[in-house]
Amino acid sequence: MNHSSPSLARRLTTFDAVVIGLGAMIGAGIFAAPGPAAASAGSWLLLGLALAALVAYANATSSAQLAALHPEAGGTYVYARERLGSYWGFLAGWSFVVGKTASLAAMALTFGAYVAPAYARPIGIAAVVVMAGVNYLGVEKTARLSRVIVALVLAALTVAVAAMLGGGGPAAGNLDAALPAGPYGVLQAGGLLFFAFAGYARLATLGEEVEDPAVTIPRAIPLALGIVVAVYAVVLGAALLTAGPQALAEAPAPLVAAVESGRFAAAAPAVRVGAAIAAAGVLLSLLAGVSRTTLSMARRRELPRFLDAVHPRRRTPHHAEFTAAATVCAIVLVADLRGAIGFSSFAVLTYYALTNASAATLTGAERRWPRWLARLGLALCVLLAGSLPPVAVIGGAALLAVGSLVWLVTRAAQRP
Repeated sequence: MNHSSPSLARRLTTFDAVVIGLGAMIGAGIFAAPGPAAASAGSWLLLGLALAALVAYANATSSAQLAALHPEAGGTYVYARERLGSYWGFLAGWSFVVGKTASLAAMALTFGAYVAPAYARPIGIAAVVVMAGVNYLGVEKTARLSRVIVALVLAALTVAVAAMLGGGGPAAGNLDAALPAGPYGVLQAGGLLFFAFAGYARLATLGEEVEDPAVTIPRAIPLALGIVVAVYAVVLGAALLTAGPQALAEAPAPLVAAVESGRFAAAAPAVRVGAAIAAAGVLLSLLAGVSRTTLSMARRRELPRFLDAVHPRRRTPHHAEFTAAATVCAIVLVADLRGAIGFSSFAVLTYYALTNASAATLTGAERRWPRWLARLGLALCVLLAGSLPPVAVIGGAALLAVGSLVWLVTRAAQRP
């Protein structure tokens, strides 16, 4: 493929890649998702976590295999285009860019809400601007700041778990066998918690900047995912035992509520700070991923040519980076947090469904994991997408329809 812009620099090691993956996954989701997930699944919240982890693992293995074969910026936009055809590739890229832009807006609003609820929107916009500036300085700066963010968030979660388990509150009596919404509630909880996992394939979108991608990416994605599953299981288990599912479901900040229910309520501010830092980490890594996918689409003239630009000195897609940041800031001014999350979830599941469909086409010599795992991931993505609230499903279907129309228009414009 001929690029009108220069290649991105390969500067990320395996450690860097794992840290960026952790920074994308251990984000605001672990602080916000337990509430609505507990409302759907009750004490069966951990079953929803197991379902989300299974879907994430299937998707992660598919992403790892494909990224090793196609180490180019763009992720599933590139894979689906190569394995399924140009339309499916465009649809994957469209789903990622639009869905993750909504997710970025949600993370910005979450950051602002934890820092100063009365000024959530302007503070969220300021965070987007700062993180876009860090990414502009170069992907190695992103990796360095991700290390700091991951360390601080893990420290905050450690404080939260210690306060919950050591505060005299944990008791099996806080749990019950009731299913508030029946088995469907577990599916819905899985979909909500999957939203918190969705950063694991951020590494695939950075494939053009990873050293030795055929080795690094297949190693880094499952490793980062395994660490996050373990962290989530410990945190959610402690919260359930300490506060119970009903208290988590009713609290706007469920982990803070769980900490405050014990004797060490003084640790709650540290948890709030951790949540704000986590949201900032998601903004940092997700802006990088969206800009790289945008760059890849612009290279093929499926998005405006202006976005096909790499800074001559910093070797970053600066036009795509700042365009994404400006779009997110505009959404933050008017967005509803729940609506943004639901819309993003549908788009993310569509994106990973196409990842699994692409991985299912790999030959025996190309694959590292069995074909049935990719097919299972595809089926579970469709199932979880269908379990989302009707508004999210309708909005997501409209998203796909608009994307299909854009694809038809761009193809017609490219014909001689």
